Amino acid sequence: MTGPSPAPPPRPDAVCDGGDLDCGSGLLLIIRDAMKPVPVGGVLEVRSREGSVREDLPAWCRMVGHTMDLVRPGDAGSTSYFLRKGGGDERLGPDLERARAHSWTVRVRSRDGMQAKAYARNHTIPLGQPASLDTADDAPAAVETLLAALGGCLAVGFRWRASKRGVVVREVEVSLRARSDNLLAFLGVEDTGHAGLASVEGSIFVDADAEDAVLEEVWRDTLARSPVAQSLARGVPLSVGLKRS
Repeated sequence: MTGPSPAPPPRPDAVCDGGDLDCGSGLLLIIRDAMKPVPVGGVLEVRSREGSVREDLPAWCRMVGHTMDLVRPGDAGSTSYFLRKGGGDERLGPDLERARAHSWTVRVRSRDGMQAKAYARNHTIPLGQPASLDTADDAPAAVETLLAALGGCLAVGFRWRASKRGVVVREVEVSLRARSDNLLAFLGVEDTGHAGLASVEGSIFVDADAEDAVLEEVWRDTLARSPVAQSLARGVPLSVGLKRS
């Protein structure tokens, strides 16, 4: 005895082919442009050969208020995603509304020696001394981790914002250098100055198909909207109290 036949896919109002692009490399820009002429309640069929789209595209749909009606295997390794248009990208979806009040949470535990582990969501990050001058350590210094967070935020942010403009970016590298105000204050040798960073300088190296003016504009936008860069530049109020465990 055979079961009921699967429901046929909805008839799309428009079709777009994303090829091998993932959601962070220009696919969302293609989808947004293809979705514009589709009426509210209409369907856009998105064809993609990139496997990560199956996980990332539903999250984007929830954020902008669209719904995914069906996912169906296509030809030559392609998958078809049938997206039903919501009230328009101007309306914030529930995920974006929650983002307004989101708080990042990290736990750090240190038990023995000069190392610690940070726990953020499902990630574990090893940490060494706050500011080590040794040439080789088992874990990065906390200051190096801070710079790594800044560099990662800028590199990934630049690539994502470039893809939204249709710019093909082949490679991005961020080089950062930080200078302490007075590292001896951290070591307890001197009381002048402070143990924090006095300056952070660096460069971003980009291999992309775009004019310099376009890349400069993307870079300015990246810096202005970087959560880590703006936190450092503006100086976030710090309040961390002591409690017995």
